[in-house]
Amino acid sequence: MRGRATSAIIFSMDQLTKPNYRPHSKSHMVYTVAVIGFIYTLHLVIPMYSNSSFLGLFADEKTIGFIYMAAAAVTIFLFLCSPPIIRRLGNYRVAMWSVIIQIFLFWGLITQTSPIILTALFILQTAVISVISLCLDIFLEVYTEGMHVGAVRGMYSATLNASWVIAPLIGSMIISGNNNYHNTYVAALAMLFPLLYLIFRNFPRFKDPNYTHLSPWQLVKHVSHNTNWVKLFAANTILQVFYAWMTVYSPMYLNRVMGFSWEGIGIILVVMLIPFPLIQYPLGILADKKYGEKEIMAIGFAIMGISTIALAFINIPNVALWALALFVTRIGAAAAEIMIETYFFKTVSSRDTAALGLFRITRPISYFIAPLISIIVLMFTHSNELHPYNFILIGLLSLIALWPIFLIKDTN
Repeated sequence: MRGRATSAIIFSMDQLTKPNYRPHSKSHMVYTVAVIGFIYTLHLVIPMYSNSSFLGLFADEKTIGFIYMAAAAVTIFLFLCSPPIIRRLGNYRVAMWSVIIQIFLFWGLITQTSPIILTALFILQTAVISVISLCLDIFLEVYTEGMHVGAVRGMYSATLNASWVIAPLIGSMIISGNNNYHNTYVAALAMLFPLLYLIFRNFPRFKDPNYTHLSPWQLVKHVSHNTNWVKLFAANTILQVFYAWMTVYSPMYLNRVMGFSWEGIGIILVVMLIPFPLIQYPLGILADKKYGEKEIMAIGFAIMGISTIALAFINIPNVALWALALFVTRIGAAAAEIMIETYFFKTVSSRDTAALGLFRITRPISYFIAPLISIIVLMFTHSNELHPYNFILIGLLSLIALWPIFLIKDTN
C-alpha cells in the first residue's frame, strides 16, 4: 500500500450485483443514505456561511484567504489518501471514524480560544468533511446499482438541496445578530450524533465492493483521453470556484460592507438557494427529452456571469433587492450544475468510475483558487475590506466557462 496514497477508487460491478443485494433492500438503503445525506448536509451548511465571519474574529481578509487555501490543500491530500484507507479498513469503519473525529474537532471549535488552535481545527474539520462525503458516495453507488440511476441521483440531489435551503436560515437564526458564531458549531455538532447513529445502525454488515486503484498519473491520463471530460472538468472547476467564493466572501460582504444583519442575510440566503430544488429536476427532464446539456449549460453560465457582474453595481442595502439579485445568479448556477452532473453521468461507464474521484476533487481545488481572487483585488485596491470588483472578476470567470462548453460534443 505504500506509495499508493493517491489512488482512485473503481467499483467492481460483479461485486455490486451479488445476490445479497436484493432490489427491495437496495431501495430501502437508498432512502436511508438520502436521510443520512440530509443530516450530513445540515451539519456542513449550518456554519458554512458564517465560517469566514468566525475566522474574521481573529484574522483579516487576506489571512482568511490563506486559511481557506491551507484547508483546501489538506482536503485534497486527505481526499487522495482515502481510497487505500477505505480498501484496507472498509467504507463503514472509515465513515464511523470520520464522524467520530469530526465530533471532537467541532468540540474543539466550540471550547478553544487560541487563534492558532482554532485555525488548525477549522482546517482539519474541512478536510474530514470530504472523507464523510466520499463514504456516502460509496454507500449510494453500491445500493444504486441495478436501479434507475437518474431517479436515484435526482432524489438524492433534491434531498441534499432541501437541506441547503434550510440550513442557512437555521445558522443565521442561531447567530441572531450577536455574532454567536460558536453556536453554529454547537448545532452542527448536534447533527453529528444522529448521523453517527444512523451509519452505525444501518451499515455494520455493509459489503464493500472490490476496490482497485489507479495512480494519479494513470488517472489523469485516463481522463485526458476523453476530451469532452477535460472541457467539462474545466467548466465544473469554474462553477466550483464561483460557489467557493460566494460561500466564503459574499456573507462577509453583505454583513461588513452592506451592513445587513444576520437575520437579513439568512432571508437573502434562503431565497438565493431556492432555484436548486425548484428548477434542477425539470431541467434534467428537458435535457433528456428535448434539449442537449450543452445548450442549457451555456445559458446557465451566461446568466450566472452577467448577473454576478451586476452585483458590483448594487449599493443599496435592501434585503429584497439583494435576495432577488442573488436568486438570479443561482438560477444560472443551478442550471449549469445539473447539466454538468447529467452530462458526466451520461458519459461515464462502470469502468470509468475512477473519474468520479477526479470530478469531485474540483471542489477542494476551487477553495484553493477562490481566495486568490480576493487577495489579488485587495492588493490592487490597497484596501483591507472586500471590494465590489470581486463580483466583476467572478462574473468574468463564469463567462470564460462558455469557451470549453461550446467545444463539448453534446450527448443528444
